[in-house]
Amino acid sequence: MAVLPLGSETLHWRALKGVRGWSLPGLRAILRGMCRSPEVPTNVMGLAFENPVGLAAGMDKKGENIPHWENLGFGWIEIGGITFHPQDGNPKPRMFRSTKHNALINRMGFNNPGSEAMAAHLKRMKTNGKWASIPVGINLGKSKITPNDKADQDYAGTMERLWEFADLFVVNVSSPNTPNLRELQSGSELDRILTACNTINQQLADTTDTSGKPILVKISPDLSDEQIIAVADTAIAQGCAGIVATNTTTSRPADGKFMKKTGGLSGVPLRNRSTEVIHILYAHTQGELPIIGVGGISNAESAWDKIAAGASLLQLYSALVFEGPGVTKAINKGLNRKLKAHGYQSLSEAVGHAHRS
Repeated sequence: MAVLPLGSETLHWRALKGVRGWSLPGLRAILRGMCRSPEVPTNVMGLAFENPVGLAAGMDKKGENIPHWENLGFGWIEIGGITFHPQDGNPKPRMFRSTKHNALINRMGFNNPGSEAMAAHLKRMKTNGKWASIPVGINLGKSKITPNDKADQDYAGTMERLWEFADLFVVNVSSPNTPNLRELQSGSELDRILTACNTINQQLADTTDTSGKPILVKISPDLSDEQIIAVADTAIAQGCAGIVATNTTTSRPADGKFMKKTGGLSGVPLRNRSTEVIHILYAHTQGELPIIGVGGISNAESAWDKIAAGASLLQLYSALVFEGPGVTKAINKGLNRKLKAHGYQSLSEAVGHAHRS
C-alpha cells in the first residue's frame, strides 16, 4: 500500500499549478481536445449544465483555476470552502492518500484567504475576463474562531461578500475538520443559519433587481437516517434549492494503518454510504428536492448509481487524483451510453429511476 503523508498536499498544489500551465491558447486547445466531455445536458435549480459532472469543493479552495476546469471536461465547479475570516487551517501534514483504497483522508480545516481577500481576488479575475463559461458554486464554511451561536452571521457575511460571483452557494455544516461544526446540522441551528443566508440572498436580489442564488446544504454521511430526514425537512422549510450528499466521513473500514488517520475520508470507501443517503433523501422528498451526489464516483457505473438513487448532478474530487484528467470525459461518455441503453431521452428522466423499478 502506498500512503503519502505529505506529499499529498504538495502534489495537490502542484497539480493546480499544472492545470494553470495549460492555459496558454495552444496548450488549452490540446487539453480540451484530449479531455473535452461529450454533452449530457440538464437543467437543475434554474441553471443549465452542459454535463452533470462537477468539481467538488476542496480541490480549488482559492478559486485559482476557475476558467480552466472546463478544459478538463467539467460541467460545473464548486470553489472553497471560504470562511468569513482568513485562516491557515490545521497543522501539517493534513492530507493523506492511499492507492490501495483509492481514498483520501484530509484534515485541512478550511484553510483559505477569507471572504474579503477572496472577494477581491474573484473581482480581479472577472474584470480581467478570467472566468468560467460553466456554472460556478461557492462553498461556505464557518470560521474556526466564530462560536457556533454566531455562525449565522459568519455564513451570511461570507455570502454577502461573495454573492455577485456565485451561480449557487453550498452551506457546509458537515466538515469533520472544524471543531463542533457538525453540531450546526441540527434543526434549530441549521434553521438559524439558513434564515440569515436567505435574508442576505433576498436583499441582494432586490438591490440588483435579479433572482436570488440557489442555496444548498451539504450533509454528513455519518448522520443517522432520521437525522438526514430532519436536515431535509429543514432545508425544504427554508426553501433551499437542494442538498449535497455527502461530505467526507469519519467512519472507517477496519483495514490497515492508513484508515487510522484522523480526518474526513473520501473516495471509493465512501461510495456506498453516500449513495444510501441519496436514496433516503430522494424517497423522503419524493424527488422534489434536487440532490447533488458526491462520494466515491470514479467511473460511469458509480455515477449511474448516484443518478439512479436520485442525484440530479454529480461531483468528484478523489477520482481526479486517482483516475487522472480523463475521468470526467469517460464518465460522461458512459452516461450517454447508459441513457441510450435504458431508453431515456434526457438525464432528468433517469434521475431516481431505481425508485420506480
